[in-house]
Amino acid sequence: LFSEMLCKELETEHEIKKFSFSRLYPDFLFPGKSQFLDSFTPNPNLSVPERILDSINPLTYIKTAREIDRFRPHTVIIPYWIPFLAPAYGYIAGRLKKKSRIICLLHNALPHEQHPFEKLFARLFFRQCESFVALSETVKNELTELLPDANCLVLNHPLYNNYGERISKYDAIQALNLDHKKKTLLFFGLIRDYKGLDILIDAMSLIDNSFQLVIAGECYGDFGKYQRQIDISKAKDRIHVINRYIDDAEVSALFSAADLLVAPYRLASQSGVIPVACHFDLPVIVSNAGGLHETVEKYKIGLVRKPKPDSIAEGIQTYFVSEGEKYKENCGKMKEELSWKKFAENMFNGAQTTTKGYKKE
Repeated sequence: LFSEMLCKELETEHEIKKFSFSRLYPDFLFPGKSQFLDSFTPNPNLSVPERILDSINPLTYIKTAREIDRFRPHTVIIPYWIPFLAPAYGYIAGRLKKKSRIICLLHNALPHEQHPFEKLFARLFFRQCESFVALSETVKNELTELLPDANCLVLNHPLYNNYGERISKYDAIQALNLDHKKKTLLFFGLIRDYKGLDILIDAMSLIDNSFQLVIAGECYGDFGKYQRQIDISKAKDRIHVINRYIDDAEVSALFSAADLLVAPYRLASQSGVIPVACHFDLPVIVSNAGGLHETVEKYKIGLVRKPKPDSIAEGIQTYFVSEGEKYKENCGKMKEELSWKKFAENMFNGAQTTTKGYKKE
């Protein structure tokens, strides 16, 4: 989604060509149900990517580099989030860097779950890049640990504005079959161990029965451990689970029904969920892990707590006795600053170092 939104903005000012994966992960390494969206409808206003690159087939690295070179790009933007892709990216960037400016768009410099040789693979790719755009200071710090002289610009994650607008809270609560009388907490997105869902489930037992929790997202791994935790929780009747991929059309109702988004991550570089919440004027509680708190503290759109059940529970209770409206107002101010247009402009202007390469004539 990030790449599609960025491309949509870039195409207003630049001639671009998109290259994507024919296979991103081999099935045995992919923890979810499917790597493809059955309900996805391509944006008719965007060019269709060429699906060439197979992450585990080196022959496609050669083909991808050759096809990109035929386009004669002045700039190549490579999004990076996991060392598994570094061999493919490193080869392609190495082939193109003498003719094109290589910008690495860093979602994570290092993965949240540790993997063998992750730093070695990451360095091999990063050394082929001319400049970097990181989505948080934490990601930049991870990068400079691996590549101390890296030329890196930090830009906050733009707001996702493709999910429509808020609907009435009453209608949203009704659609989700929730209790109108309770305050609604939302945990949203892919469920992975580092995101601390177990912390939030435990926190639910520490707050009174005026709260209900909606867990919405596909679990990458075994959801059974979370279900067992819910089953023995005294708050089990107030915890509602939607354990599957959430289609874009469902997002508005979930965020419109919620009073507060809770992201109790144990580890985090940045998160795309926070910009979604802000689009819907929904304040947040996040942990102080990694870079997750940076945007929340900068724009004052919620509270920051430790990733522990008692701390998260205290934060939830504090929010509802504080001036919650001020956080909603700050979400509106944040919208004005974090547009895709500004992100694209700053990325191109700020990430430039040299002008090596050639422009299309």
